[in-house]
Amino acid sequence: MASDLRMAFEHPEARAAATGPDRPHDRISLRDHVVEVEIGAFQAERGRTQRVCFNVVVEVRPHEAELADDVDRILSYDRITEAIAAELDAERLNLLETLAERIADRILTEPLALRCFVRIEKLDRGPGALGVEIVRSAASERRLAEETDAPRPFVVYLSNAAIASPKLRGWIDRIAARGPAILCVGAPNEASPRSDAEAAQRRIDLCALEQNAWVLAGRDPRAVVVGTRTELDWAMRHGHVSVWAPSKLVLDAVAPPETGPRDGAGLCLWFADQMRAREILFIGADAPGGQSVPTMKVDAEDLP
Repeated sequence: MASDLRMAFEHPEARAAATGPDRPHDRISLRDHVVEVEIGAFQAERGRTQRVCFNVVVEVRPHEAELADDVDRILSYDRITEAIAAELDAERLNLLETLAERIADRILTEPLALRCFVRIEKLDRGPGALGVEIVRSAASERRLAEETDAPRPFVVYLSNAAIASPKLRGWIDRIAARGPAILCVGAPNEASPRSDAEAAQRRIDLCALEQNAWVLAGRDPRAVVVGTRTELDWAMRHGHVSVWAPSKLVLDAVAPPETGPRDGAGLCLWFADQMRAREILFIGADAPGGQSVPTMKVDAEDLP
């Protein structure tokens, strides 16, 4: 028991050695890599950064040829720090567990990587370090491969007039025929409650958009309200029509949209860029300028 307890708090290098196969593998490691990042599920952790410490050990395949002191023949330490940076830049996360999983998945896409130990600790949440540690093997599912193969959706912004139109079902027929599609909406015509706190008002306005998304969903059963990237990817792979509920992606974005949530069309443009949309159609609303995605516009009354 004493040995197990001691090993539980050892560095991942010691744990890798203790749980290794009969034939030991070479290992590379990153120790005490500290980054300032915004992360956490508690409201007190939003809008501020905290120090997070990373310790990573990667077991690598034996080299089939002489290294010849050639950096291109090894798994570089930079690939570990790049994996950490890439996942921190991808989106704001609530859980260290999620971050650890994604870092391990990214590292294990490297051809030489066999097994990965990841320990992540928050340094500013109390008198000690609070953290998680995971170990994953190269046989784990490849999240990055799924990301690379993700469909590029057809994004459609619907004005309130378009949502209320009796032609809505016919439009959704045509939209669904174009392949994976995601519908976006703006704020309802009714005014939202007002708050003196900017962060609170942002949430109120985002909730107003989501209420409008549910109004749209109630008008056609094919329009399913979805709020997470995982659900959106799944719906696109299965050819479903989704209605984007923006709160989670906007609030968790590392680089949030510059436009406010009352600007539904501008928010749709940001979302289309995040989803690598192949095209955007604005129905009954003007398309904002500066878009990088091919854009069309039609007036609600002009559509058959």
